[in-house]
Amino acid sequence: MSDWGKPSLNETIARLGRRLRLGVIGGGPGSFVGPVHRIAARIDDNYELVASVLSSDPERARANGRALGIAADRAYGSAEAMFAGESQRPDGMEVVAIMTPNDSHHALAVAALEHGLDVICDKPLTTNMGDALDLVTRVHDTGLVFCTTFNYSGFPLVRQARAMIRDGDLGEIRMVHVQYIQGYNYVLSGDEERGNADNWRLRPERVGPSTVLGDIGSHAWHLASFVTGMQFDRLMADVTAVVPGRKSDDYAGILFRLENGAAGNMWITQAGAGAVHGLCFRVFGTKGGLEWFEEEPNRLTQQRPGQPALLFERGGPGLKPEAERAQRTYMGHPEGFHEAFAVLYADVAKAVVARRLKQPLSTADRDFPTVEDGARAVRFMEASLESSRTKSWVDCRLKM
Repeated sequence: MSDWGKPSLNETIARLGRRLRLGVIGGGPGSFVGPVHRIAARIDDNYELVASVLSSDPERARANGRALGIAADRAYGSAEAMFAGESQRPDGMEVVAIMTPNDSHHALAVAALEHGLDVICDKPLTTNMGDALDLVTRVHDTGLVFCTTFNYSGFPLVRQARAMIRDGDLGEIRMVHVQYIQGYNYVLSGDEERGNADNWRLRPERVGPSTVLGDIGSHAWHLASFVTGMQFDRLMADVTAVVPGRKSDDYAGILFRLENGAAGNMWITQAGAGAVHGLCFRVFGTKGGLEWFEEEPNRLTQQRPGQPALLFERGGPGLKPEAERAQRTYMGHPEGFHEAFAVLYADVAKAVVARRLKQPLSTADRDFPTVEDGARAVRFMEASLESSRTKSWVDCRLKM
């Protein structure tokens, strides 16, 4: 372990004698998430990017791959060609990262698992419950590693909060509030006025039955579940569009109960005019509470009845081992979005190497979001839409 808990090449990959060979599908030029994945894969030096499919257009895919420095014969024009070509190579890819439109996740993940590849897949896992459960079964049957990229769980102080709640620092959890408030979508876009033809994120057949739940609601759900260490039991939701003329939803207000009976509420929107990002959680138990805001990710506040508040800072004193191992730079130097994403890549690297060498993983090394988390998020979205339609409380537990 390095001085600051950074998962290093020496401790994670040295046992294998080399970096893991990574292939990527999606995330070409113009993509936001593509560079995030590639940067995250390289921060800890655990992966070598060897193969790519960087567009749905074969010629662009090959050209984009070559432009990134991928060898010409490994800058593929389609996922099918990449799976077939890499499976024939003694140095073929071992892990594949999927960052394509939502409706393609299931088929690509199935193909990857059938080729014996460990998988990193963007959320939402799938656009329907049947496909999500199918992936859960396939991952269990193959024993391969599968990570769903709920990347906010990689922030060191989010992991600090999870460890504090697990260790009883807050006592019995009673209340949870989580919100994700974006403001970029507060007026109708040109794509919407043209009938959504130019933007897959506004087309239900591509994005799934809910835009706001799939895009950011799933993150809010996972953050609440991750830090408390508990699943949602039931919920009541109002999912709608607040922008006049919008056909896809842009707002959700949700009441929920955790499995221990704790009360919770969630506020999600992409139509908060003037809002920047606004992801945060507040958790209160019998001994006090915690607050974390993603726009100030290096600080976590603990409130204690009758005592001064405690401020935990990344790199500072009082951190749990789970937080220490997720940080990468010295105290006072900020870490953020890319580093949190990299924590998931580092976690996956450890899990893949452990699987290959038939070695056990520690509890902390299993903190990355799995295929089951992806399926639970799909169930959360399904239950929220059902509740909004029926105006009733709905059981949102995942039944496998």
